[in-house]
Amino acid sequence: MKHDPHFVWKNQKTVDNCETIDCPEYDIYKSFKMEPTGYYVLIRLNFADYRVEVGICHNKDHKVKKIFSGRKAQDIYDAIFKYEYTNKLEWFTEKSHIAYLGKELKKAEIALAMGNSAYYQE
Repeated sequence: MKHDPHFVWKNQKTVDNCETIDCPEYDIYKSFKMEPTGYYVLIRLNFADYRVEVGICHNKDHKVKKIFSGRKAQDIYDAIFKYEYTNKLEWFTEKSHIAYLGKELKKAEIALAMGNSAYYQE
């Protein structure tokens, strides 16, 4: 049986007042919000160990507090959020920053898999 990628939408019902929202283009400069907690991430590729590394930093001293290392984006962000929860920390509360982390980690994962050292963090 051939997989139909549109299957979910083809048979999906909507509520009577379902609305389609046209999304404006995101402006990286105008729309950017700092994480209220002051934490941010630095992402780099480690080709020697074939890993993506994420440094958790704080804007008061701009020093790396923890480094999370993994091969897949989902492994890394899952470990970060579990560590944060287990240790009762609040590194990331802004949803746009959490989404940014996922996007950047996926970009880094793909760059690592392709051997592309030209990855840059937006």
